[in-house]
Amino acid sequence: MNYRRLGRSGLKVSEISLGSWLTFGKTVDEKSATEIIHQAYEVGINFFDSANVYERGQAEIVMSHALKSFPRESYVLTTKAFWPMGEGPNDRGLSRKHIMEQVHSSLKRMELDYIDIFYCHRYDQETPLDETLRAIDDLIRQGKILYVGVSEWTAAQIQEALTVADRYLLDRIIVNQPQYNMFHRDIEDEILPMCEKAGVSQVVWSPLAQGVLTGKYKDGTIPQGSRASNEQVNSWMKKIINDIVDRKVELLGQLANELDITLAQLALAWTLRQHNVASTLVGASRPDQIVENAQASQVVLGYEELQKIEEILTI
Repeated sequence: MNYRRLGRSGLKVSEISLGSWLTFGKTVDEKSATEIIHQAYEVGINFFDSANVYERGQAEIVMSHALKSFPRESYVLTTKAFWPMGEGPNDRGLSRKHIMEQVHSSLKRMELDYIDIFYCHRYDQETPLDETLRAIDDLIRQGKILYVGVSEWTAAQIQEALTVADRYLLDRIIVNQPQYNMFHRDIEDEILPMCEKAGVSQVVWSPLAQGVLTGKYKDGTIPQGSRASNEQVNSWMKKIINDIVDRKVELLGQLANELDITLAQLALAWTLRQHNVASTLVGASRPDQIVENAQASQVVLGYEELQKIEEILTI
C-alpha cells in the first residue's frame, strides 16, 4: 500500500480507503463488517470513513468497534455532520449547536476521545460560514477533532472557507470529499486546480460508479444480493447504465485484461493518476473485494494506457 499526504498537513493516508455508506450497519452484518475492516487493515489501509447519518450512527459503531483491535494511532477515522438526525429545526445543518451536539454524539457512539477528520457533509446555505468554521476550530483546540474537511462543496465555497479561516486565524480545510469516477468527472474543471493550489486534497467517493466499473452489471442486470439491489443505489444505477456505458465498460474490461489487472483496479488507479487525489474511497461486502481493491495502489497507468482510456470514454 502506498500513502499520500492529505492536503497541507503532515497526515498520511492510504491511497485506498474503506467507507461504510450503505454497507456497515445495513447490508453487511457486524461480524462480516469486522472481517472486512480487519482485512483492510492487514493489507495496509489506514483510512476509514463514516458519517453520523449512515444508518443513524450504526455504521460509526460497527466501524469503531472493529478498529478497537488496533492501536488508535495506527489508523485515521472520519465522520461527518449536516444531514438531519432528528425532526427538530436544529437537528440538521452546520450551526454551532448542531456541530457540537453531533461531534459529541459521534464520540460517544464510537467510544473515542477524538475524531481524526470531521467533514461538513454538505454546504449549509442557512448558517454563516464563520460560525461553522469557528465551532470546528473550537473542537480542534479542545482536541476532539484533529483536521477539518468538506464534502461536495463547490470550488467557490471551498475558496470562501479558506478566505474566512485565514481572516480569523482558524484551522483551514485540508480535504474535500467529492464523487469522482470515469463517468462523473465534474471536479476536473474547477475543483482540482483550485484545491491543488490551495493545499486541499481530494478523497473521492464512488470511484467504481456504484459498482458499474467492476463489470458485474452487464446489460443492466443487477445480481441478487449486490449493493445495487439496495433501493437507493438501484435508482442511481438505472440512471448510469445504458447501451453506451455498457460498451465503454466492455472496452475498459478488455484493456484491463491486456494489462493483467481487474477492471476495478483499472478504475481505481485511474482516479489516483490525479496528484490532488490523496485517496480513493471504496466500499466492500466481502474481504476478498478489499484485497483486490487494495492492489490498485500498486498499479501505475502510463501515458499510452491513459490515452486509450480517454478514447474509450469519449466514444
